[in-house]
Amino acid sequence: MKNKEHRLGVSEVNLVTRHLGLLRPTEAKEVNSAIAEIDQLYGLDEVTFDEKSVRLDFSYDASRLCIDCVEEILAKHGIQPKHDWWTHFKEEYYRFVDQNVKDNARHEPWSCHRTPSHTRK
Repeated sequence: MKNKEHRLGVSEVNLVTRHLGLLRPTEAKEVNSAIAEIDQLYGLDEVTFDEKSVRLDFSYDASRLCIDCVEEILAKHGIQPKHDWWTHFKEEYYRFVDQNVKDNARHEPWSCHRTPSHTRK
């Protein structure tokens, strides 16, 4: 297991890494301003942009953020994800996993082998 320090609001248990292919943006200024805004999200661990493959790589705590939060900021800056079937497939999978992590983070563990609370001393 890694011993990396994470940002405030990021739990390693709920940490997910995402790779999102983007349509070629018109200006680097748009991408840089979108990345700067994404980088300010609470629960985000890191965000990078690979210019060669035109791919956004980011990690976040899925109990606090979801891929839709990042895509909203990209859309606000006029940047769109690729429109191929593979990107759409990954986006839906990411949404499913994000919701699953969020649901599991809120779930109260239960066991039928515990003694009832009224009999404990």
